[in-house]
Amino acid sequence: MESGNEHLLSTVKKALQILQCFSIDEPEKKVTEISASLGMNKSTVSRLLATLASEGFVTKNPETQKYRLGLSIIPLYSVVTANLEVRREAAPYLQQLVTEVGETANITIFQERSIIDILRVNSKQPVQIVTHLGHKNPLHCTSAGKVFLAYQSDSFLTKYFDEELSTTKYSSEPDEFLNMLQNVKTRGYAISIEELQEGVATIAAPIRDYTGKVVYSLSIIGPTHRFDPREPEIIKKTKTYAKEMSYSLGYRGIND
Repeated sequence: MESGNEHLLSTVKKALQILQCFSIDEPEKKVTEISASLGMNKSTVSRLLATLASEGFVTKNPETQKYRLGLSIIPLYSVVTANLEVRREAAPYLQQLVTEVGETANITIFQERSIIDILRVNSKQPVQIVTHLGHKNPLHCTSAGKVFLAYQSDSFLTKYFDEELSTTKYSSEPDEFLNMLQNVKTRGYAISIEELQEGVATIAAPIRDYTGKVVYSLSIIGPTHRFDPREPEIIKKTKTYAKEMSYSLGYRGIND
């Protein structure tokens, strides 16, 4: 007998199999066709299709009674392709930056209330800061997170402050928090020194897409005993490389 978790995983797996059964050659299928091709019970297929349809991942043609993939697939595809693009376009710049500064550099995305590194080039220093791609980090105590926060709406920031910063140094000083973010926008970079992890310093700058939206951040990370993100040359390189990466993604802003 399946446990609750096993049943949930089995259900998720079946739902994914249903999504994968559609193809260019067979973009539409009836419940009976899906049931036969996947060896699933028709009632199970109908129930899972109804759930997927409620979230927009499939849609039903009322005339043919056939299902096809829905519009909710498109944003997922866009995220994947965008990340593939930045990996392709930014990788050479990232490698060159690491060669010049001698520290690890990352490309980071903003997801809900966290940041996630999606591309990294490690330094060749004997002592390195070990982090993992895909690991989520908070926003307000990381340089990359501050970059993303600086470009969020007032309503987002108000809610974030109320729900996430009640136990931080900003808890009684909301103006200090907002002033810090304004400085990030004005200067074009953010710094974090031992805010997330003792002995670790980072600097980050925004990467924009062709619309001018901040979609990624470029950050450099290193141990505080040899890396000072406040050094003018480090700041200059971080901003310059972030701008070059933005240009490679189609950004053509001239007032940076």
